[in-house]
Amino acid sequence: MADEALSAGAVARRLGVAVTTLRTWHQRYGLGPSEHLPGHHRRYTPADLARLETMRRLTAEGVSPAEAARWARQAPDRTPADTVTRSRIRPPGRDGGGTIPVRRAGPAARGLARASMRLDAAAINETIAHTIAASGVVATWETLLRPVLAGIGDRHAATSGLIEVEHLVSRCVSEAFAAASQANAPSGPARILLSCADEEQHTLPLEALAAALAEAGVSYRMLGARVPVAALVEAVNRTGPAAVVLWSHTRATADPAQLSALLAAPRRPLLILAAGPGWRADTLPAGVVRPVDLAEAVSLAMAVRDSLDRSREA
Repeated sequence: MADEALSAGAVARRLGVAVTTLRTWHQRYGLGPSEHLPGHHRRYTPADLARLETMRRLTAEGVSPAEAARWARQAPDRTPADTVTRSRIRPPGRDGGGTIPVRRAGPAARGLARASMRLDAAAINETIAHTIAASGVVATWETLLRPVLAGIGDRHAATSGLIEVEHLVSRCVSEAFAAASQANAPSGPARILLSCADEEQHTLPLEALAAALAEAGVSYRMLGARVPVAALVEAVNRTGPAAVVLWSHTRATADPAQLSALLAAPRRPLLILAAGPGWRADTLPAGVVRPVDLAEAVSLAMAVRDSLDRSREA
């Protein structure tokens, strides 16, 4: 049983609630951890987690916390999977709410999806911050944030809804990456220039790259969304970056002429990365690299920085 017991933080991430919410449920309604290991904090057993899942589900459906706690305490002991897939404890007239599909993502992503549906900014922020601290920016983006953001996009495409969810989650993600970038801000000149393509407004992947570069000790300069090609070339000529990353999320903003303009700039960068799903590999000018994911973009940027450092030392 000890191996199955979970800390409050682990339970909060699985359920998509803040740790402070768990403490409130424990103090007010007696839904706390039941296992005690000598010399350690009390831990949540699978049965505890099953009751808390019932509590979370019912409160998300609009049941008052006191009533939800009563139902949760009456729930038979089940594993969390049993609770999710087979539980039938539901007040009369209550129907299940919508969910965000995250496919095969792990418990933290499912918890984040639940918190997102509840518009629970505190739980969203807590989950993202913990995952960045524990696993780093790249893993947080790939295993936690991308599945949830893609799921929100899928639900919006199918229903035209969840706009408020997308706005809140995007803001939380942006703030988390900004905090990570500031905490790891490297010194020295900015070697990498980050920019969205002309009329491109999707900036979160570029913000993820900025935070990952800062975490890796690579200085960068961020121009952000909707940068006209003339302004981008001017920025390149004024700052002389070693590499430029141009992000395009959709085909509509992925005009290869923008890349050609960078290749023709008087202070042409050593590396030009066409990042994002908007770019088609068969339309890229010679000399432009299309990274397959965030990790490769970081690796390429680090390689350019290291090469530049070596040439200066020589």
